[in-house]
Amino acid sequence: MSVTYHESNTRMSQIAIHNGTVYLAGQVPADATADMKGQTEQVLTRIDELLEKAGSSKAHLISAQVWVTDMAEFDQMNVAWEAWLDGHNPPVRAALEAKLAKPEWKVEIMVVAAKP
Repeated sequence: MSVTYHESNTRMSQIAIHNGTVYLAGQVPADATADMKGQTEQVLTRIDELLEKAGSSKAHLISAQVWVTDMAEFDQMNVAWEAWLDGHNPPVRAALEAKLAKPEWKVEIMVVAAKP
């Protein structure tokens, strides 16, 4: 079986597609000056863009991993997350508090989706 990669560099790819499944790299905000809700919205917009490029969408999510830097802001992340979901088939999800690669980032999200 072949694997297709998109938006790759020497370190990583943003998208990998294998056997009808789309794997996205962890996505972080472009504008780290935003609050948790704003950073989460940015990340979700980027996820939408990548899933579309891969021929899928949030309606076909299978799983999500969410990392936040401060659980005190967890509810703000969830406000953005719940507004973004399609409302019918929420993915399985894990959410953890973690130190991210850059201190100004508040959230990172990684998803897996089916390719319809």
